[in-house]
Amino acid sequence: MRISRLLVLCLLLGTTTSVSAQQKNDPWLKRMLRRQASPLLKDVLNKPDTYQYQIIYTRINRDKNNQPHFKHSYYNVDRNRYYNPASTVKLPTAILALEKLNELKVNNLDKYTPMLTDSAFSKQTKVAADSTSKNGLPSIAHYIKKVFLVSDNDAYNRLYEFVGQQTLNEKLWQKGYKDVRITRRFTPMTPEENRHTNPIRFLQEGKLVYAQPAAYSKATFDFSKKILIGKGHYNWDEKLINEPIDFTTHNNLPLEDLQQMVQAVMFPESVPAQKRFNLTQQDYTFLHEYMSKLPYQSDYPKYDTTEFFDSYTKFFLYKSGKSKIPDYMRIYNKTGWAYGFLTDASYIVDTKNNVEFMLSAVIYVNSDGILNDNKYEYDETGLPFFKEIGEIIYNYELKRNKKYKPQLSKYNAKL
Repeated sequence: MRISRLLVLCLLLGTTTSVSAQQKNDPWLKRMLRRQASPLLKDVLNKPDTYQYQIIYTRINRDKNNQPHFKHSYYNVDRNRYYNPASTVKLPTAILALEKLNELKVNNLDKYTPMLTDSAFSKQTKVAADSTSKNGLPSIAHYIKKVFLVSDNDAYNRLYEFVGQQTLNEKLWQKGYKDVRITRRFTPMTPEENRHTNPIRFLQEGKLVYAQPAAYSKATFDFSKKILIGKGHYNWDEKLINEPIDFTTHNNLPLEDLQQMVQAVMFPESVPAQKRFNLTQQDYTFLHEYMSKLPYQSDYPKYDTTEFFDSYTKFFLYKSGKSKIPDYMRIYNKTGWAYGFLTDASYIVDTKNNVEFMLSAVIYVNSDGILNDNKYEYDETGLPFFKEIGEIIYNYELKRNKKYKPQLSKYNAKL
């Protein structure tokens, strides 16, 4: 009888993934959030099966030498519970594009070298110019800027094509991110089309610096675990299909791994050597700038700030479209939103009050169970969830006693 009830619950949730024994919960974090939660947040926290939320709070304590030490606390975290990572996969893709440049070791080839993308397979498209860049040409650096400033999908596609599906996944697996799976661009393509990546040329003053031929990924993925979500969905032809979406072959990025990647970029020496990325100090500085930069602070590209407001890609602490983020607050992060899932993994710094912490979370807000209908409760439930959790943790950090006051002046640099 017990097993049959569990099966019924899974079917009601629209997913065939099993309940995991690896769920992580810290009673202290659970108590603190629930004690201070508004009625809306309390309702969410009371319904973990409906909202499928996961929360990771990382406390940072500095020693007398200002070296950071990390303590993670978890609420309803389960790396085997699938959520769609959406644009968060752009973070490892951007990092590995920089790593690939470093490992190619080609003279005159760097992230600023003009990059021309050609086509050689079905659905592939060419790029020979970029009107949003200062010199009118695309480059790895410019694509990374757009990925972090406004989560640009085409920019991600071009980085995916440069790194290549096989290299992208095998590199992450080698670094210990065994459960990560990045199989697709963000444009309608079949799995086979996503295995094929474009030929690419890098030019300097019109002269060829490096040519990368078209590639085919032979990466082997484990698709044995069926992942079905929702009770219905609209397909690419905008036709309602009364069946769940099959996410079995889609991208996968557990929240714990996403948090670890942000930490690896912000504090490389704090993670195991295996999980670090092969980046230069200039690469780290570049990533830090654009992970925290706001759309209005960018000249190339230049953004309409009525559409791309301060908190467009900053979910914690600030209300969507309404709040200005003060200069003394820096949020280094990557967000994602798709299919009713909202995700954010952040390192948050307040240089005015000497506060720093990491916070990562995901929530699913899709009350009608239909995917691709654009009827998700992002504004009503999802974004308020992130704002309030951010406020509770931030207010706790403001009052928390620290043996050594953190020295955070380096985060005050003008962007």
